[in-house]
Amino acid sequence: MNKNSHLGHQAKKRFGQNFLNNEAIISNIVDAINPEPGENLIEIGPGLGALTEPVVERAGKLAVVELDRDLAHRLRHHPFLSEHLTIHEIDALKFDFASVASEDAPLRIFGNLPYNISTPLIFHLLAFKASVKDMHFMLQKEVVDRMAAMPNTKAYGRLSIMTQYQCQVMPVMEIGPEHFTPAPKVDSAIVRLIPHKTFAKQAKSLETLNKVCVTAFNQRRKTIRNSFKKLIDVEQLTELSIDPTLRPENLTIEQYIDLANLVYDQEQP
Repeated sequence: MNKNSHLGHQAKKRFGQNFLNNEAIISNIVDAINPEPGENLIEIGPGLGALTEPVVERAGKLAVVELDRDLAHRLRHHPFLSEHLTIHEIDALKFDFASVASEDAPLRIFGNLPYNISTPLIFHLLAFKASVKDMHFMLQKEVVDRMAAMPNTKAYGRLSIMTQYQCQVMPVMEIGPEHFTPAPKVDSAIVRLIPHKTFAKQAKSLETLNKVCVTAFNQRRKTIRNSFKKLIDVEQLTELSIDPTLRPENLTIEQYIDLANLVYDQEQP
């Protein structure tokens, strides 16, 4: 079996693999990333190298994180790519991205993220935001919609709040299933994330903010008076000028930060 042909690698369901096959779209994605020589670029899940090759052509070198042993082997022995790559053969969910960053070379992370782990992977990556200049990801369009969603919409939830609190979220382009092998059952989209230096209103604890969002959106049909009754009483909601009869999707990020800071203060010994 020829390892260097696209056909030589069977996409593996357990890794959520779908490979891009449209040159024009690949070129548009690389333009959106805009890699430059000397930058600290790292690709998650390079797969068959659809983005890896054009990025290396522009930047000269690249680090990649690849869990699939066959694909890592293929990249190590690739006639053009091998000498330009640093390969980290590890699950991206377990990789310490801070270990490859430095103050004068912040990370520029990109990749076609496996759909089955995209949300936990985004949360893992956000933990390293201090070391990151920007991130460009291909995700299920629905995930990008949720990341960018505003209050009072169906898509707005924990992912919207936690991502927008930590980053500027910019949807870049949408990509139909026909541009992948095998074709996924969903539309995809590219999103650009640029970590904020600081958010206008500070959460005292990210962990508490996340907990408050989980509590709210686990039961999104309930009013917040009901979903928060174990954490916050109606008087406290009113003191924060939050209407207890609203539903979770009606609250702004700033209001979630107020709630989280109140809960955090209550939990301190």
